Amino acid sequence: MRSELFGTLADGTDRIDVHRWILERDGVRVRVLTYGGIVQSVEVPDRSGGVADIVLGFPDLDGYLAHPEPYLGALVGRYANRIAGGRFTLDGQEYTLARNNEPNSLHGGERGFDKRVWAAEPFGVCGVRLSRVSPDGEEGFPGRLDVTVTYELEAGGALRISYEAGTDAPTIVNLTNHTYWNLGGAGAGNAAGGHELRIDAGRVSAVDENLIPVGEPRDVAGTPFDFREIRKVGPGYDHNYVLDKGVGEQAVEVAELHDPASGRVLSVATTEPGLQLYTADHLDSSLPFAPGDGIALETQHFPDSPNRPDFPSTVLRPGEVYRSQTVYGFGVR
Repeated sequence: MRSELFGTLADGTDRIDVHRWILERDGVRVRVLTYGGIVQSVEVPDRSGGVADIVLGFPDLDGYLAHPEPYLGALVGRYANRIAGGRFTLDGQEYTLARNNEPNSLHGGERGFDKRVWAAEPFGVCGVRLSRVSPDGEEGFPGRLDVTVTYELEAGGALRISYEAGTDAPTIVNLTNHTYWNLGGAGAGNAAGGHELRIDAGRVSAVDENLIPVGEPRDVAGTPFDFREIRKVGPGYDHNYVLDKGVGEQAVEVAELHDPASGRVLSVATTEPGLQLYTADHLDSSLPFAPGDGIALETQHFPDSPNRPDFPSTVLRPGEVYRSQTVYGFGVR
């Protein structure tokens, strides 16, 4: 592993260097930025040995600064996904957040974790550990949050992302990675139209017109949301799947994405209770990517959990430690 200067960010009167960490192990190469904890690229071979980058990203820092909203490859927090109305109540006190996805708060607000520069240090045999302190009141969230996120290439080339956080006051936490995958290669075109997907989930969150969960999760049987057997994805998805495995301390495989053309396979294992499937239908013409060119598989807690006591809790209190892991495995068939 090694790091290199990727660009310089102007922050008021200060200029902050952004570095790119390059992890290489067992035929897999991953590039991670200290800006936004972004997974810029993942290079793996196809069934014939041809290597390609299988995630959507920009070649330079300016691309990420000019186009922040797709959250390409980003580390998302303090709260991934949507919070209804940009508000929630914790211990009897109401908190108001930025409504950056009207009428809701999305992915941590106007300047969430994806738009911050993180401190970085080497980790283990082939990894990098990012860290930062999110101060009390940042983007409206209560409590100081000390966060570390580790990206590690394991033996065999699997990418493990480990999240850990502590707080000095009650708060809410829900962290994820927002990489868009295209197993044919980043320039291969429509992934949603050609890839096959399996998700081990018998239920999916029913949502309103603003993608906020309503009522109880619904059975996927007999609906276009049923991916319990691997099948072609198709467009039109931005939905939270309630994983059959529930919450756990060890990452368990919950999904598999396959590109029949290249033979590449992506497996997803996680400790999280939910997986947001997003087929990138809203990528716009200002980007070098078209709608459907990537598929996001965001492991996380459910949208709007702070306002839904019937969902797994996202509350973190002093003395507790938030921990989450997701492992992306790469193969061919």
